[in-house]
Amino acid sequence: MPRTRTIPDSQVLAAVRHLLGEGGERAVSFATVAAATGLAPPTLVQRYGSREAMVRAARMAAWDELGNRTTEAISATANKGPQALLKAIGPVNIAAIASDLRDPDLAQRAAAWRATVEAALALRLGTGSKAKEGAALLFAAWQGQALWAAAGDDGFRLKDAVKRLT
Repeated sequence: MPRTRTIPDSQVLAAVRHLLGEGGERAVSFATVAAATGLAPPTLVQRYGSREAMVRAARMAAWDELGNRTTEAISATANKGPQALLKAIGPVNIAAIASDLRDPDLAQRAAAWRATVEAALALRLGTGSKAKEGAALLFAAWQGQALWAAAGDDGFRLKDAVKRLT
């Protein structure tokens, strides 16, 4: 009979995502995750099989969480504008969860999430192809702003882009 898990996968995968966000792929090993969670490295090997499988599981869990957060934000801001939606989704560290889009499952999750956000933005911008184009531009501006803000450049304001598109 297997022992009960004292630390759930969700907590382990959150630690992996934190390590990815702080130091990238090189920061994640069985030893660093063990130190972050208190589990023994062999326990992590038993759970995930390989470091790559552990990282992939963490990224898939991050897409699940982001998808849930996005669905909640879309519902919560149904009668509000595009800026309210993006603010409700909150900051997204795409680099940490989508750094390996060669994995077809991760690439599909990224594309589906982007399509969901762009469709919700388009509904807030109007109808037709102009709204779809504006939504795609706004999505790109939002993600670009997040990337550059992480690098310390906060000169771009998303609300200015929204004003130009509406």
